[in-house]
Amino acid sequence: MNSSKITSLTLSEISNLIRKGELSPIEVTSAYLERVDKLNSRLNAYITVLKDESLRAAEEAERMVKRKEKLGPLCGIPIAIKDILDMKGVPTTRGSKVFAKSVPNFDSTVVERLKNAGAVILGKLNMHEMAYGLTNENPHYGTVKNPWDVERISGGSSGGSAAAVAADLCTASLGTDTGGSIRIPASLCGVVGLKPTYGRVSRFGCGTLSWSLDHVSTMTKSVGDADLMLKVIAGYDPKDPTSVKYQVPNCEDALAEEVKGMRVGVPRSFFFDEVDGEVESAVNKALELVRELGASMKEVEIPHAKYGRSVAMVIMACEATSYYEGALLTHARDFGHDIMTRLMLGKLFHGVDYLKAQRLRTLFIKWLENSMRDIDVLVTPTTPIVATRIGENMVGMGERTVDVRDQLARFTSIWNLTGTPAFSIPCGFTSTGLPIGVQIVSRPFHEEIALRLAYAYESNTAWHKRKPSLQ
Repeated sequence: MNSSKITSLTLSEISNLIRKGELSPIEVTSAYLERVDKLNSRLNAYITVLKDESLRAAEEAERMVKRKEKLGPLCGIPIAIKDILDMKGVPTTRGSKVFAKSVPNFDSTVVERLKNAGAVILGKLNMHEMAYGLTNENPHYGTVKNPWDVERISGGSSGGSAAAVAADLCTASLGTDTGGSIRIPASLCGVVGLKPTYGRVSRFGCGTLSWSLDHVSTMTKSVGDADLMLKVIAGYDPKDPTSVKYQVPNCEDALAEEVKGMRVGVPRSFFFDEVDGEVESAVNKALELVRELGASMKEVEIPHAKYGRSVAMVIMACEATSYYEGALLTHARDFGHDIMTRLMLGKLFHGVDYLKAQRLRTLFIKWLENSMRDIDVLVTPTTPIVATRIGENMVGMGERTVDVRDQLARFTSIWNLTGTPAFSIPCGFTSTGLPIGVQIVSRPFHEEIALRLAYAYESNTAWHKRKPSLQ
């Protein structure tokens, strides 16, 4: 099998071929490294490529296959991680000059679990500096380019993680999501992005932006791959004080179930207001297909949803500035301008502002519980706009011109506020060939319900099979 064919396969497909002896881990890893070497200079998805380390891991995986040992669920699978997650002996730059020489002597819990599952770590992925931004325009390591149009943003902050999966530079990747930083780039790059329930996945060994909003999770080529990755990285971790002792769901069984009778809530108010026409059309067509598959539809109201992003931003600003207070005193000149501006903004809020925001957060959680009382999932657009041009700060929306950054997180940050699981999956393309994502939200610790709907939709469409025309 030639290299381009190998790298176009999903994680699940590669895993099956390795276990059958029809592909070797070394062959797979070499194919990915060859593609990274060929395309990364154009996309700028990787900060660090671990060629020697990944080949050694692939050789060990191959020995295990040949000895017919019990194989981990990710044995020989090339995966890449956002450069905010610690990996022993490898710099964790956080996309910043401030941490450029920071080399941990331990693995983050999620990286440890990947290794224990047999994964091959290809490298560390580019990101918006400190994970504090939505475009992945990085002044230190360069802008991550969207594989569907290299003149456009990949989204952020996990832009490298999304671009690498979309361009077949890894089978799957890890990212972080504080206000949409997995789902936004997943939507803009046409891949599957998963934000699990707060506390579901350990954050030990992950650089902090906002400790009460941060989530660690995956980007994949398919919903089935998202299920495989979640089973590996999820689970209680005593090293993370926010980790929750809650059984990891058996999503595999849920994927096999029909969606007939599933109750789908559609919050038209706010989530369908001021949305790009092609985005709205694609999401409405997705909803119609879901209806045809047997799900019931009901319009629901999320009270005061339009204020969710503002509340989340107050919390994020206060927590981020508090966390980086020391670095501001010693390394102020090393921060990028946009990050320095945001960190200084956090100083303008007072303790009373933070407490008010946290009280409102509690109300949002209650409002969401009430809104989902008699439904199983919510469905919304992931983002109201598609990928914009690099450096483009304002974009037309109907008769108005709106701020790109405000738009990108408008429908995502509320679910960080509530801590509920939220997924983005591809649901179409614009007339100019740019990906569109639909967001599926379920109750806390019920990722399997959202995965069930996502899998049913994906199984009846081919959007996830499209590939950007990169040579």
